[in-house]
Amino acid sequence: MTKSVRSTLPSATHDRLSVEALPVEAENMKMATIPRSSDSDMTSTNPADEGAAGANEPQYLTGVKFWTIMASVTAVAFLMMLDTSIISTARPKVPRITDEFHSLEDVGWYASAYQLASAALQPLTGKIYTKFSLKWSFLGFFALFEIGSLICGAAVSSTMLIVGRAIAGMGASGLMNGGLTIIASAVPLDKRPSVTGSMMGISQLGIVCGPLVGGALTSYATWRWCFYLNLPFGAIVAVGLFLVHIPDQIKKQSPISVLRNLHHELDLIGFVLFAPAAIQLLLALQYGGSDYAWNSATVIGLFCGAGATFVVWLVWNWHCGEGALIPLSTVKKRVVWSTSLTQWLLMSTLYCSTYFVPIYFQAVKDATPILSGVYMLSSIVSQLLFAISSGVLVERTGFAIPYAVFAGILAAVSSGLMATWSPTTPTGEWVGYLILGGSGRGAGMQMPTLALQATLRQAEIAVAIALLMFFQMLGAAVMLVISNIIFMETLRSQLVTLVPNANVDDIIKAGATGFRNIISAKDLPGVLLAFANSIDRVFWLVAALGGLSVFTALFMGWVDIRKKKAPATGSEQA
Repeated sequence: MTKSVRSTLPSATHDRLSVEALPVEAENMKMATIPRSSDSDMTSTNPADEGAAGANEPQYLTGVKFWTIMASVTAVAFLMMLDTSIISTARPKVPRITDEFHSLEDVGWYASAYQLASAALQPLTGKIYTKFSLKWSFLGFFALFEIGSLICGAAVSSTMLIVGRAIAGMGASGLMNGGLTIIASAVPLDKRPSVTGSMMGISQLGIVCGPLVGGALTSYATWRWCFYLNLPFGAIVAVGLFLVHIPDQIKKQSPISVLRNLHHELDLIGFVLFAPAAIQLLLALQYGGSDYAWNSATVIGLFCGAGATFVVWLVWNWHCGEGALIPLSTVKKRVVWSTSLTQWLLMSTLYCSTYFVPIYFQAVKDATPILSGVYMLSSIVSQLLFAISSGVLVERTGFAIPYAVFAGILAAVSSGLMATWSPTTPTGEWVGYLILGGSGRGAGMQMPTLALQATLRQAEIAVAIALLMFFQMLGAAVMLVISNIIFMETLRSQLVTLVPNANVDDIIKAGATGFRNIISAKDLPGVLLAFANSIDRVFWLVAALGGLSVFTALFMGWVDIRKKKAPATGSEQA
C-alpha cells in the first residue's frame, strides 16, 4: 500500500485498513508522511505526529512516574466524588450546619451551588485542556477545588459556605475529565482500559464513603472537617503532580499567545451563552415540585429562558465553526453522541440507585444513615472489582462495545429485580441484586471514555470528554428529578390506599425516617409497604435506562484498542 493510494482512499476504507491490516509501527510511519487534507473530516493524525516536541513517537510515562501520576489523579477523583456525596447524602451533618447558621432556607443551596458551578463550566474545561498544559491546568482546577474546601471549612455564615461550595464546584468541573485526559496523554491506548477502570472504580468509592465519612465526622468531630479533610490529602497529591512531567501529545501554543487572544481561543462568548442556559435548566429542575409548583411562573420562566438561551448559543456555536466551545463537527460524530448518551444512561442508573437504595434501607428496613451506607458496600465493591477486571479484559479482547452492552443488560436486570423489593425481602436477595447491579456498572462505566480515546484525534479528546462529563451530570440531574416525581406521586397515592386513616401530608413531611414517630403501630405495615412500592416504581425507570444504554452502546464504534490505532477520521464517525 503506497502513500498515494492511501491518501485517495475513502475514509471508511482507510479506517478499515488502519484497524485490520497494518501493524501499528508501519501505520505510524505512513501516517507521519501523509499530507493533511483540506477537508476538515480528513485531518486525523497519529498522536505521535502532534507531539509537543514534534517527535515521531508519543512520549508515555513508565515506572515511578506513571504510578505517581496514576495515584495522584485517582486520589483527586476520589476526593471530588467524596465531596459531591458528603454534602448531598450525608444527612446527619446538614441539620448541624443549619442550626449553627440559622439557615434552614439555604439547605438546598449547599449541594446545588456545587452542582451548578461544576455543570456550567464543563465545556469550557475541555477547551482549557486543549489550549494549555495538561499538568498546570489540572493543578489549577485542583487548587480552586481546595480553596473552595478551605472556605467551606472556615465559613462563618451560610452565604460564605454557599460561595465556598460554588468555588469548589468550579474546581471540580475540571478534575474528572482532566484526569481522564491526562491518562489519555500519559498511557498508550492499549494500556488505558485497566488504568481508566481502576481510576473510575476507585473514585466511585467516594460516593458511598461520603455518608459514612460525613456521619462519622459530624458525630465525633465537627462538620467542618468534612471540608478540611480535602486539604492535607490534597497537599500530598499536589506534590506528586508537581514533581512529574505530564506529556502533552499535541503541540500547543505558548500560554502568552493563548492569553493574548483568550476570548477567541476559549470561545468565551459561547461560554457566556452556554453557562446561563445550563444553570437555568438545573435551577428549574431543582425548584420544580419543591420550592415552586411545576406550572409556576418561576419554573416555566426558567425552562423558557434555558431554551431561548440555548438556541442563541447554538447559532453562535455554528457561527464559530471549529473554534466553537463545542465544535459541531465533533458533536455530530457517531462516537461522540453515542458515548455521551451511553454515559448519561449508565451513570443515571448509578445515581438513581445511590439515592433511592439508601431510602429503602432507612425507610423500609429501619437502618441508620451510616448503616445504609454499609449495606451499599456490596454494590460498590463489586463495581470496583468489575471496573478493574473489565479494563484488563478489554486490553486482551480489544473492543469496548461488548462490555458496555453487558453493563446495560445487567443494569436492566438488576433494577428489574430490585423493583420486587418489599418490607419482607430477605437479606440474601437484596445483597445479590446489589452485587449484580454493581457488577454491571463496573463493567461499563469506563467504556464510553475508552471508545472516545480509541477513535478521536488527540486534539479532540479533551473537549469530547468534557462534553461526556456534562451529559453525565445533566442526565443524572434530570433522571433524579423524574425519579423523585415518580416516587413522591406513587407514595402519596399508595398512602391514601394503604393507610386511609393516616395524615398523608404529615407522613411525607416527616421524611423517610421520621414517619415512625408520628404513626400508630397498626398503620406502620401499610406505610412501609407504600414506601417499598414507591421505590419499586423508580427502579422500573432505572431498568428502562439500562435497556436503552444497550441500544446506544451499539453505535460507539468497533475499534480494536489492542492495535494502538491512530485516531480515526472525522468522516467515518459523522
